[in-house]
Formats: sequence, C-alpha cells, structure tokens
Amino acid sequence: METPPRAGEAPSALKRKVLVKSYGCQMNVYDATRMTDLLGREGYAETKSEEDADLVILNTCHIREKAADKIYSELGKLAIAKRALNAQGRDMKIVVAGCVAQAEGEEVLKRQRAVDLVVGPQSYHRLPELLRQARDGARLADTEFAVEDKFRTLPAPNRAQIRARGVSAFVTVQEGCDKFCSFCVVPYTRGAEASRPVAEIIAETMRLVDAGVREITLIGQNVNAYLGPDGDGGEASLAQLLDRLARIEGLARLRYTTSHPVDMAQELIDAHRAIPKLMPYVHLPVQSGSDRILKAMNRKHGADAYLSIVESLRKARSDIAMSSDFIVGFPGESDADFEATMALARTVGFASSFSFKYSPRPGTPAADRDDQIDETVKSERLAALQALLEEQRQAFNAATVGREFDVLFEKAGRHAGQIAGKSPYMQPVHVEGPMERVGREARVKIIAAGSNSLGGRLMSEEAKA
Repeated sequence: METPPRAGEAPSALKRKVLVKSYGCQMNVYDATRMTDLLGREGYAETKSEEDADLVILNTCHIREKAADKIYSELGKLAIAKRALNAQGRDMKIVVAGCVAQAEGEEVLKRQRAVDLVVGPQSYHRLPELLRQARDGARLADTEFAVEDKFRTLPAPNRAQIRARGVSAFVTVQEGCDKFCSFCVVPYTRGAEASRPVAEIIAETMRLVDAGVREITLIGQNVNAYLGPDGDGGEASLAQLLDRLARIEGLARLRYTTSHPVDMAQELIDAHRAIPKLMPYVHLPVQSGSDRILKAMNRKHGADAYLSIVESLRKARSDIAMSSDFIVGFPGESDADFEATMALARTVGFASSFSFKYSPRPGTPAADRDDQIDETVKSERLAALQALLEEQRQAFNAATVGREFDVLFEKAGRHAGQIAGKSPYMQPVHVEGPMERVGREARVKIIAAGSNSLGGRLMSEEAKA
C-alpha cells in the first residue's frame, strides 16, 4: 500500500528516487548517508541505479587532481543520461556536493551545463530548499560556511535505515583542519577544526547500537584534535570521549580515523591499553620519512617524533598494528629524501598503507613551487614504495595464521555456508558458520591467509574437531 503524502506535499514527490555516489574519504561516506536520510524525509527513495534516479548527487573529493578529473568525466556521462531521460519526460537533477563543490563552486556550473546545484560540505542541511529552487529552474552554488550547526539540523536515520546499513557505522565527531599542510586543500574546503558536543555523539551512537550496530568508527579530518563540549562547562578529549562511548552496553568495538601525529597525545595512546573495546589498529599518516620534506610539507613533526609515537603505542598494547599514508614526489624530494621514507617504512612495518604521487592542488603553497618532480620519477618511486608496503601487508596477514581473535561478522560469505566478518585489524575473515552469528562477535582461529582476506575456523567448531 502506498504511503499517503504528508500535508502540503505533492503525491509525485513520493515517487522520486535519489542516487548518492561518494568518492574519497570516510567522511564523505558518512555525509552521503546523512544526505540520503534528509532527502528520505522529502519523499526521495534511495536507488543504486542511475537509470532509476530522478536526482543524482556526486559527493566529491578534491584531495588529488585525478579525483577531481574523475568527477568531470562522470558528469559528462551523466549529462548524456540526463538528456535521454529528459527527452522521455523525466526531470533528472544533478548535484555536485563535497570538496570539489566547495573548492570550485560556480566554476562547476560553468564547466558542465547539466549540473543543477553545487553544494559545499557545510550546506547539506539546506538541500531540500535548494532543490526546490532548482526545480523552479534555478542553477545554484551554495558553498558558504554555515554559521548554524549542520549536525543539529540533519535528521537522524530511522531504525530500518540503520539496520539496512549493517553492523558497522561511522560517526563524525570533528570536521575541518587547522594544520595547513602545504599540499592539502582540506582547510580550504572543510574549514577550521570544529568538534561536536559529547552528548550529541553519545545520543547518535546509542541510536545506532539500539538498531543493531556493534562497531563505531569515529571520524574527522583530524579526529584526534577532537575537543568537544562535555556538558559541564569543559571540553572532552578524544580519549575521554572514547571512554564514555565504551560504557554503552551492546557496543562491541570502537575505532577512530584519521589522526595527525601532532595531536597524538599520551592520554590517547594510554587509551589503547585501558579500553578493551578500542581496536588495536591505528591509522596515522606520516606522508614522508624525510625531515626536510616534512618541514616543507608543514607537517610540524619529524620522523623521529613519528617513530616515538609508534613505539609508545606498541608499549601500550603489544598487538597493535599500524597503517599510514604516504606522498612520494613532493616538490624538491631528492633520492635521499625518498630513501628516508623507505627506511621509515622498513622500521615501522605497516599492516596496511595508502600511497600516492604528489598532486598539485590549486591554491596550496606546494603547488606554486618551481622544483616539481618529473612524473616518471614519481612513478618509479611510488612503485618501489608500494612494493615494500605490499610486502609488509602480506607478511602481516601471514603472521596472523595460527592466531586467535574475535571477529565481528557482518554478512554472508563468498561461498554457501560461509559467513564473513572483520578482524580487529580490518582484514576480511571468512569462516564456515551459521547466518545467526551475523551481527555478533565470535572467537576465530585463523587457518589461512590469502592476498586480500583470511580464512578461519570458529573456535566452537575447532573444539568439536
């Protein structure tokens, strides 16, 4: 039976469908779900198909040149689809959201006439009104940093929406960055650091847990800089927030990302010893192992300081694993600078990492330097670093064989009779087991390591064997 329209709402509104495609960071994934929830209240049903969509939102990333180029390529394809649908009497709207929207604003409207609306990350809560204006024929760009708090304006997802998204969820606790790394556009596209109040985060987390979520990842552009109002006139640190959240009954796991070494306080390091629900996996971008390049990047830390943090984390919890981000070919990077990066990676031994060639971003200090590195050199260095990091990832996976740890099961496995979940170290794990275990943790013994996942056996089945 079709749901009747709300007062003042046209029946046709209930038939509209929205597709949100996210690129880049986990913050964008979270923002995409919030936009979907908001538009659901406006009568939009979520779809995964462009052919069914009356509204397509590209939630974009601007961190690298290729990411932005990919968006314009996608917009070209959408423009063709839009013309075809409009010829059939369908009024498809295209929205560019996220960091490309924030950085380029009205330029997006000029470059691609098929785009109806450009909306920055701080303006999502105004989407319904902006779309109403777009339906009246306006082409708009809203990239002002909003004074009001968008989190208080955006609606909470309902229980059914939460359950449909699975047992793991992101919760944004902090946005923006004040570090101004010389290669990065985030301070310009996301604004200054701002932290949500503790009470709001706890309330959102409790709603998620009540609907079946068992793992929460706290996210922010610089999440360990979190300092949120605690409700008592003071501010809570990320470590204090994690401690509060760990007390929520039914919540099995906590994670946080992405961190900056400068804000990796001893209190947060100690939390890995004190909070069993906090997973032993830390993503801590270093970008380079050369002090000279780190200074040019305006990272405000050196290689030794980074290595000291890693040592302290491993002292706090011996089974902790590290992940990182690297940039090769930063302007002025010499062979010796690159070798320092390779040396740091060898010293740490990463469980997983992301690595990229330096990409000049307009408006950042590094983009204006006259000592840019040749693309061929960048590619050679990236290949060498990625070979080392992949070797380390495979070695870490292999070292888990024979170990026992808890796995949070999330879905059916690849083969009949299998269920799949996630290790404490973010590795996919497949075991033979009943679907009734999905949504719960269970003890698993790892018996095999593939290139991208682990095979295990439920300890209850191990005991029977």
